[in-house]
Amino acid sequence: MKKTHQGLLAVIGMAVGATAFATASPAHDVDWGAYQIGDLRSGYTYATAETRAIQDDDFANPAMIRVDSGEALWNKVEGEVGKSCAECHGDASDSMRGVATSYPKYDGALGKLKNIEQQINACRTEQMKADAWKYESSELLSMTVYVRHQSRGMPISVAIDGPAAPYFEKGKEFYYQRRGLLDMSCANCHVDNAGGIIRANTLSQGQTTGFPVYRLKWQKVGSTHRRFRGCNKQVRSTPYAYGSDEYLNLELFVAWRGRGLLVETPAIRN
Repeated sequence: MKKTHQGLLAVIGMAVGATAFATASPAHDVDWGAYQIGDLRSGYTYATAETRAIQDDDFANPAMIRVDSGEALWNKVEGEVGKSCAECHGDASDSMRGVATSYPKYDGALGKLKNIEQQINACRTEQMKADAWKYESSELLSMTVYVRHQSRGMPISVAIDGPAAPYFEKGKEFYYQRRGLLDMSCANCHVDNAGGIIRANTLSQGQTTGFPVYRLKWQKVGSTHRRFRGCNKQVRSTPYAYGSDEYLNLELFVAWRGRGLLVETPAIRN
């Protein structure tokens, strides 16, 4: 009898929580300027004023240290060939300007999508004859932040036609597919309930314009795929590997959802 009573309370609690989730009020209408295009809104617009203030001030933004360390790596000679990124690409503020707006993109040699992290490692292993950096390593995060930072303020414009089309469709399918013990899809949070409240947090549209981001929860910078894995875990679904085809396809679809929004890297998020 006691177990039945406890089970009933658990079911009632879940029902109440689901109702609160579904009926949460959307954020108030505000002129967000460059952080909004039509119905598309950056995660910046869902953050608290205090969090936005940190992102607005490059001296206060803790992720800017990754820009500095990324620049140092850009100019560092490594590998058997004895080259640095700068020797091939010159000044990153020129050569990398606009690069972040188009990734992930289809790579004909690979026969599938490739993101910036993988392009960085391809340059290291193929051009520099240096070891690849691991996902979430300090080096790869710093270089990815540095490269994407060169496109800050430029609109996202990924290609979803031609050879990229089937991968875009797979990413879209992933986004809307329910998964895990909670039987939820990405869209349940970031389309159906954007602006709502869940577990004391405001749900955003899940845009990736600021990644790699400094999350206050993490107290450090993390990649887009780390965020994907975290979301999968939260719905009690087994996450895919960093750099997996599933996450690359999803990364393309999510980037397309934010088309026209501006690159913010490195952004600050909850």
